[in-house]
Amino acid sequence: MLRILKNLERGEWFLFAISLLFISAQVWLDLELPGYMSEITRLVQTPGSELREILTAGGWMLLCALGSVATSIVVAGIAARIGTGLSARLRAKLFDKVQSFSLEEISSFSTPSLITRSTNDITQVQMLIVIGLQMLVKAPILAVWALLKITGKSWQWSLATGVSVGLLVLIVSVAIALALPKFTRLQKLTDNLNRASRENLTGLQVIRAYNAEQYQEGKFAAVNDEVTRTNLFANNVLTTLMPSISLIMSGLSLSIYWIGALLIQSADVPARLGLFSDMIVFSSYAMQVVMAFMMLIVIFILLPRAQVSAVRIQEVLETAPRLKNGAVTRFPADSETVLEFRDVSFKYPDAEEEVLDNISFTVKRGETVAFIGSTGCGKSTLLNLIPRFYDATGGEVLVKGLNVKEYDQQVLRSIMGYVSQKAVLFGGTVASNIAFGGKGSGEILSSDVTDAAYTSQASEFVDKLEGGYDAHIAQGGSNLSGGQKQRLSIARAIARRPELLIFDDSFSALDYKTDRKLRSELKKDARSATKLIVAQRIGTIKDADTIIVLEAGRMAGKGTHDELMQTCAVYQEIAYSQLTKEELA
Repeated sequence: MLRILKNLERGEWFLFAISLLFISAQVWLDLELPGYMSEITRLVQTPGSELREILTAGGWMLLCALGSVATSIVVAGIAARIGTGLSARLRAKLFDKVQSFSLEEISSFSTPSLITRSTNDITQVQMLIVIGLQMLVKAPILAVWALLKITGKSWQWSLATGVSVGLLVLIVSVAIALALPKFTRLQKLTDNLNRASRENLTGLQVIRAYNAEQYQEGKFAAVNDEVTRTNLFANNVLTTLMPSISLIMSGLSLSIYWIGALLIQSADVPARLGLFSDMIVFSSYAMQVVMAFMMLIVIFILLPRAQVSAVRIQEVLETAPRLKNGAVTRFPADSETVLEFRDVSFKYPDAEEEVLDNISFTVKRGETVAFIGSTGCGKSTLLNLIPRFYDATGGEVLVKGLNVKEYDQQVLRSIMGYVSQKAVLFGGTVASNIAFGGKGSGEILSSDVTDAAYTSQASEFVDKLEGGYDAHIAQGGSNLSGGQKQRLSIARAIARRPELLIFDDSFSALDYKTDRKLRSELKKDARSATKLIVAQRIGTIKDADTIIVLEAGRMAGKGTHDELMQTCAVYQEIAYSQLTKEELA
């Protein structure tokens, strides 16, 4: 928690110092009230006292009460300002940190966990700051000051107060010891609940298609029941605190008055008025001491969850990205070789076998290189090494003669147009999705957007949409078909006018006619760009300059379509499974 507080700015520490002054003033005003109460009691019991004196003491009591309210409002405002400022800063830092993570770090935390840490965990810390600043600081000041006020009044009353405080500390310690492990577990269970909810929402179509609603309800119920049981145990433990405190407070009041009655009964008549007045004052101050401990108990209720949340937030903030950013911000002088793989091998973290093994090839400027092979042979993994979504575990991946690890990642990706295997669209408009991000040479113009849509064959349906390029796109492109989303994803890559176009099985949702037209336009409009294509259909890659056949992570063949039909058995098997001999001729 202390490491989280290091994120407070200098101005917020200044506000905290001001709040200390207002809290001290509030405690002083609260502790002045019993003194005026004692004065009024004495005046009432003293013959000959004037009403004016009683009203004056009452007026000062009213002013102290109003002053206490005013200072508490100021402290609450300062606490809210500090808490919201800190939470906003933490959210921004978490977002920026996750942006720097590779796919490996994101997988190690899991997406639902990162969402929970950015929302629920930060809210827990914010609640502790807002409430804790008002109570955690005030409680010790109030307790110590009140104890000093009652020091020397009567050892019997002091003993009763000490026993009450000791019982409070014991009860709170036991409750926290029982509840803290449950709160630690509860945060992880919240991740599971988030995961189950996201899985159900994202897979809703499949769930309904297979009538699997009851199965999903069962999965969610299992997670939900565990969260409920854990919450019930932790909160049931904590709910015993308030009744226990009330019992102790009532017992303390009874003890003070009972002891006071005995002291007054055994005292001389002249001393009885003073003892009675002391008993009233002592009772008020003793209640202030107990109230101070009640405030601490409220903090102890919030602290366990906030502490667990703070640890989870720090885990993300202190995680060093495994992919270190390079220092090179400029590409070497133009060379004919755009991309080169030198004996590249790759293995996913904690995996036993390598996904890629000893891959070597060279791609010249303007060439089209295609990759084909069975599912799981490493085609997409190979492409992911180029923009450094992962780093090769063996060998080198070079772009324009330099290892990709030496480049600044933004500079490296500025020359690439990447189309992922799964079409990803963002909430906005057609134009905002095509012009997403930027390009190395500057801003993407509206003419780039329309040209890219025409090349990708997206203009066929965009022109029919209400609003055209300003038509609304729902989050994830849920209001478009698979083929439409894929064409917009391709248009987004083309609009950057990149030197290197990467298509990761990006034509799978297109019919043969649209596929052919798109490749024809792409050949004309992006003739200078180097193109890397992963595909499952022979027809998509038949005209590529070089086709690389992968099998079980190794290169099984390399060459043109005609060469591979003569020399590569794996390629022949794929080709004959898709096309007839007449079509292949």
